[in-house]
Amino acid sequence: MPDATEFVLVQITAKDEVEAQQLAELLLRQRKAACVNIVPMVSTIYHWHSKIESGTESLMLVKTRRALLDDLIKIIKAHHSYQLPEIIATPLLGGSNEYLSWLENETGS
Repeated sequence: MPDATEFVLVQITAKDEVEAQQLAELLLRQRKAACVNIVPMVSTIYHWHSKIESGTESLMLVKTRRALLDDLIKIIKAHHSYQLPEIIATPLLGGSNEYLSWLENETGS
């Protein structure tokens, strides 16, 4: 039975759905993620260079192992169009044993 705390949910925003899809496929091909959900359009408001900016982005929710986080960050930074991409990891507290086992299997252990 896998320990849920070995896994993280990583939130990444992309400029649009096409970029999100490309990044997701890259992570999946390299086995750095087991699953990526893409929310095609979210409204974003943020500070950038002393101004309040706004726009739309796509939101990626990436399920992976904590041990793969550094590799995942390097991949995203190397292929993302943003100068400063949002990459935020949240630890998991629990989940179904079957799903966590699948997640572990798909990302290697």
